This record gives sequence, C-alpha cells and structure tokens, in this order.
Amino acid sequence: MATPTSTARFDTDDSAMRLAVLIDADNAQAAVIEGLLAEVARFGVATVKRIYGDFTSPTSAGWKRVLQKFAIKPVQQFAYTTGKNATDSTLIIDAMDLLYTRKFDGFCLVTSDSDFTGLAMRIREEGLTVFGFGEKKTPDAFRNACHKFIFTEVLRVRDDKGLKAAEVPADSKVASKAGSQAASKPGARKRGGKQAVEKPVVAEKADNTLPVRFMLDALEQSGDENGWAYLGIFGTYLNKLQPDFDSRNFGFKKLSDLVKAHSELFVTEERSLPGSPQKQLFVRAR
Repeated sequence: MATPTSTARFDTDDSAMRLAVLIDADNAQAAVIEGLLAEVARFGVATVKRIYGDFTSPTSAGWKRVLQKFAIKPVQQFAYTTGKNATDSTLIIDAMDLLYTRKFDGFCLVTSDSDFTGLAMRIREEGLTVFGFGEKKTPDAFRNACHKFIFTEVLRVRDDKGLKAAEVPADSKVASKAGSQAASKPGARKRGGKQAVEKPVVAEKADNTLPVRFMLDALEQSGDENGWAYLGIFGTYLNKLQPDFDSRNFGFKKLSDLVKAHSELFVTEERSLPGSPQKQLFVRAR
C-alpha cells in the first residue's frame, strides 16, 4: 500500500508515483490528450484513467475517438437537468472514493472549472500531490489549489491529418520566427496544391510576458548568501509560489533555456559535483 507524502514531488522523475487521472470531458479538449498523458508520465504512472461526461452528446465526439486508443475508461453521466452539471458531482464522488483507498500518491485533475477547487484542496489535506491541467481561462482559485498546474495549450499536438508539431504558446517574436521558418521550409507539405503553413498557437490571454519581478524575488529567496541558487531548487520554489509557472508558457522548453536566453537578467554557471563528472546549473541575478 502506498504511503501518501506531504511533499510535492513534481520536480523529480519518480516513476513510482501512482496517479489517478480524472478528466472532465465538459471542460477539456480531446486534442490535448496525447501531450497530456506524456506530461503525466513525467510525474509517475497513470494507474487510473477515467473521463466523465455525457458521451451521447455530439460535443463529446472528439473524446469518443481517442478513449480506446489511450485506454481511458469513460464514465457516462447524463445531463438530467439543463444548466446543472451532473458530471462534476460524479467526478468528485469518484475522486473521494479513490482517495480513501489509499492506493495513490497523487491526482491529476483535467479541467478548467473552478468548481473543482474544493476537491483539489481536500486531496492536498490528505497529503497527496495534486496536478492540475486546464486552459489559460482556468480561474486562479483552482490553479493555486494544485501543487502544479499546467496549461493544456502547451501540450496540444496535431494529428496526422493536420500539423504534427507541438503547439507551444510563445511571445510575438518567437511566434513570428516559427511561422516564417515553417513557411520557407522547402519540404513543407502541400495540401490541395497549396503549401501548408504551420501557424504557431497564440496564447488566449496576454499573460505570456515574463514575470521578471516575481522571478527575481524567488531567486533571491532560494539563493545562498552570494545570490547563487541551484536551478532545481529555484524551479521548485517558483512553482511553490505560483503553481502555474511553466517555462513553456514563455516559449522555452526548459527553465534552463529560459534563464540562459535572458542573460540580461540572469547569470548562469555550471559546477561539477564532488566525485562525479556530472554538472549542475546554478543561477543568480545579474
């Protein structure tokens, strides 16, 4: 039987972490499922994968096409009354049942609905880790109730009939560069006699501006007396203060790429580990 831990372990590659993945079909897009499950695999093993919704509805057609492929168990919930969300209640009841089995180290709640804020807080009170996945429109209350919150926009992957690149929100300069490179590529696929141009996804809200003051304050708090901080500790501290902080929201795959790119703000230094050829990256404010 797994013992719940009170420490969020999302900053480590712990494949032993057993996770329950619960998806709100009414507030999540099927297009993100491949990237989402790949992200979940970074944190641990998806022991349970369930999705809740009314699959007799035409709006669930996208989900019905991917459930079998990704071995996700559908939980049918009819909409008994217009305007009332029975799906939320079913998901919450199932989550509590799973919680009390004591078989899990954490939960992945896939939704953009703030109604699950209380559920996330209750799971945390039991000492389990909560990962949230939702769109940028997700209210702050639910984001901050999770140990780690990931915007699903950075996980979106095109299928073979469309584009096959990961869609990552980026600032205007990065987006323009990516768009021009795709357009000028000699081997770009053609569809219907016309060149298919891969357009980068633009964030729904103008919240992809680097939070400079926040990052510098966090760096000061996580650094030593000389201002140097191990990048891993710095990243963990950023997420503790702001669960939805993710370098991919600013066009960078990793935090190390972000700090190296912003040399006007940060100084980086690689240091060898005692008795090991491995090196660790340290960072301080310029």
